[in-house]
Amino acid sequence: MNHGALIKSFLGYFGGNSETIRIFKSPGRVNLIGEHTDYNGGFVFPAALTLVTTVVARPRQDNKIRLIATDLEVMVEADLNNLSVYKGLRWGNYQLGVADELIKAGYKVKGCDLMFEDKVPLGSGLSSSAAIELATAIALVSLGDGSYGRTKQIDMIEMALISQRAEHNYVGVKCGIMDQFASAMGKKNHAIFLDCRDLSYELVPIELEGHSLVLSNTNKKRSLGEGKYNERRAQCEEGLDILKKVIPEAAYLRDVSCSDFEKYKHLLTDDVIKKRVEHVVYENQRVLDSVEALKEGDLVLFGELMNQSHDSLKNLYEVTGIELDTLVEEARKLKGVLGSRMTGAGFGGCTVSLVENSMIDEFINTVGSAYKDKIGHDASFYISEIGDGGREVEVRA
Repeated sequence: MNHGALIKSFLGYFGGNSETIRIFKSPGRVNLIGEHTDYNGGFVFPAALTLVTTVVARPRQDNKIRLIATDLEVMVEADLNNLSVYKGLRWGNYQLGVADELIKAGYKVKGCDLMFEDKVPLGSGLSSSAAIELATAIALVSLGDGSYGRTKQIDMIEMALISQRAEHNYVGVKCGIMDQFASAMGKKNHAIFLDCRDLSYELVPIELEGHSLVLSNTNKKRSLGEGKYNERRAQCEEGLDILKKVIPEAAYLRDVSCSDFEKYKHLLTDDVIKKRVEHVVYENQRVLDSVEALKEGDLVLFGELMNQSHDSLKNLYEVTGIELDTLVEEARKLKGVLGSRMTGAGFGGCTVSLVENSMIDEFINTVGSAYKDKIGHDASFYISEIGDGGREVEVRA
């Protein structure tokens, strides 16, 4: 919807007038490479998308927060003085979790009405949750202190960290920082080379020279809260504890080099733990190699690294599944596809493929047809540009 239609829809839900309405946006993200490395203190290489969550917001005169989405009929109403009692909501957990963490961090959070329009496909692996969290954080901080966005800037890295804490403490998913950081700090036509240990980062220009990133959605919804994500994290921590006996300076798996792993992998006597560690160690190196490849304009090498990443996620980390593997296998059969891999946490969601522009229509038709024949339902395809991070936008009727 355009802004005028969004405001009209907002007033239909909440009544009143539009005088104090403000609008905020935050994007989903695609991770170009570096999967399941962030919570291991490693390197990731995400980019913000032009698929965004939009929040239409207006302050209230009480301590209530009301939430509605344009594609849902149920309104959530909560008391800001007692947010802990609302944990476990089917929808609204991300928003209320952010409010809870902002209050704990000392931010002034006022009662408000919030309407969400989500263009990041839910459960797609493109981080719709982080888009919701960051848009909520920016809206609540801006409404709580009207000078934000006007006379002073919001600390967007802090908003990312607060959003991550909301997911840990309120939603119950021990996610890394990548998704929230990319949603907060993204820049048009740049990817973010992020060190998740200390949050140092570099914006790397992305020049694809006649190619595009095509996102293919399995349309298999996934839920990280079901335990597989936290299970993988625990396995990595177990592997790190073993390796620290011979590499005591290793605070995270990112501190274990490829040569370290080859030297000491015999200590990892549990084959599952060994596979998880091997993926993380080599995936970190693939991120470093990918950043250099793209800086040098070597798209062929980057495509090869994408392929290696997916194969590792399939065989070592075991987070793909038949839907993601089918999309990748069919993509790789086509001329003009330099690389294809799953993106996000896995267990459903999306793949990202580097496709020659002249082949995009054939890619969508051929991969889509083969996927439906094998899986039984349609995939969806998006050609999203790399966009900017979370921000307030000018209200236009």
